[in-house]
Amino acid sequence: QVQLRESGGGLVQAGGSLRLSCAASGLTYSNYNMGWFRQGPGKEREFVGAITWGGSRQYYADSVKGRFIISRVNAENTVYLQMNSLKPEDTAVYSCAAGLKRSDWFSYYSRGAAYDYWGQGTQVTVSS
Repeated sequence: QVQLRESGGGLVQAGGSLRLSCAASGLTYSNYNMGWFRQGPGKEREFVGAITWGGSRQYYADSVKGRFIISRVNAENTVYLQMNSLKPEDTAVYSCAAGLKRSDWFSYYSRGAAYDYWGQGTQVTVSS
């Protein structure tokens, strides 16, 4: 059974930092590209960033580019999201997702359909 478990969320003041983790089990982790998505209150789910199966490429939404960093450690089956210079508008439930590496993944990595498995999410709240 595939499981993705996020951790590291919490309450932080604007300008602060948090690091989210997502630990995967039940799959051959190095075969999967990983993504982060978020859903704020009253908003639709939106793409945050993604990293390829080997970690060589990262992609970011414009809203977080330059502030957030995605990394992964395949030996630990874990992907990280380092969030810096947080803003109140970053408040959301953050979820990680795993997408099997396919040649067409690069065409739609920012869309939910590119991912096969999802975590439950972790709440991030940024106070002003």
